Amino acid sequence: MDWSPLISEAVRVCRAGILAGQSPFAAVIARRDGRVLASTHNSVRASTDPTAHAEVNAIRAACRCLERIELSGHVMFTTCEPCPMCAAAIHWAKLDEVAWGASIADAAAAGFRELSLPCAELYRVGGSSVRAHGGLGAEECRELFKEWLRGARPEPY
Repeated sequence: MDWSPLISEAVRVCRAGILAGQSPFAAVIARRDGRVLASTHNSVRASTDPTAHAEVNAIRAACRCLERIELSGHVMFTTCEPCPMCAAAIHWAKLDEVAWGASIADAAAAGFRELSLPCAELYRVGGSSVRAHGGLGAEECRELFKEWLRGARPEPY
């Protein structure tokens, strides 16, 4: 699968989120043919909901779009490696695959206090069938943290 369009869309949506005062995370869900169903950014601050991570927001939007609670046959690209909460949501939504740009370590370097459990390891230990891989568009996604930090955003989340 050519992830380039999903990477570009996620970076675009992430920048919009940063400009809106949100944290530098975005996620896109698409069909295997590349048709985008949902593209969202983190909205924790705007919604005062600590579960409103980009991945969870994208799952909610895609499920509403399809009017069902499972997303088999679909993939997600996220600008940063999913945290354990988001990785579990991806598993429960039955997405086929998730790919990301920046790593948990990149998020930590920008001041985020993520649990340092790699997504692929969580899936391996938990026996999930979700395929997970990182590093796609990594440099472009790491740059989003730099853009966010240059804006002197308060308290990461």
